Amino acid sequence: MPKNKGKGGKNRKRGKNEADDEKRELVFKEDGQEYAQVLRMLGNGRCESMCIDGTKRLCHIRGKMHKKVWIAAGDIVLVGLRDYQDDKADVILKYMPDEARLLKAYGELPDSMRLNEGIAGGLDEEDNDAGDDYIEFEDEDIDKI
Repeated sequence: MPKNKGKGGKNRKRGKNEADDEKRELVFKEDGQEYAQVLRMLGNGRCESMCIDGTKRLCHIRGKMHKKVWIAAGDIVLVGLRDYQDDKADVILKYMPDEARLLKAYGELPDSMRLNEGIAGGLDEEDNDAGDDYIEFEDEDIDKI
């Protein structure tokens, strides 16, 4: 059998993100960049995002973040806009939940954006009672049964 020349297997590779727990400096947008909220993940390193300017864009997750920074629906990200394609963008940075709250406190994100939701369907305020899975009965209805 050949001699092992590596430093370990997949369990060693999994433990590389230990340095992410420490605080990092808050990054604000520059020209050519925009804040966005992920609507849904599409696979193949892509996601659909609603930008702050009101445009829905197909975003590509850059290779440095791919399989290292996990992005889910509802996350706040910083995207780089493309000069030649307005309907596509590139995900540059994912904000942690506390960083997203700070951005909202600084006025960078609009007040209508919901942060703590697992899904980003909260951009449209139309479906306020869509999550109700129960039926309320009045006392008269129960007596009839």
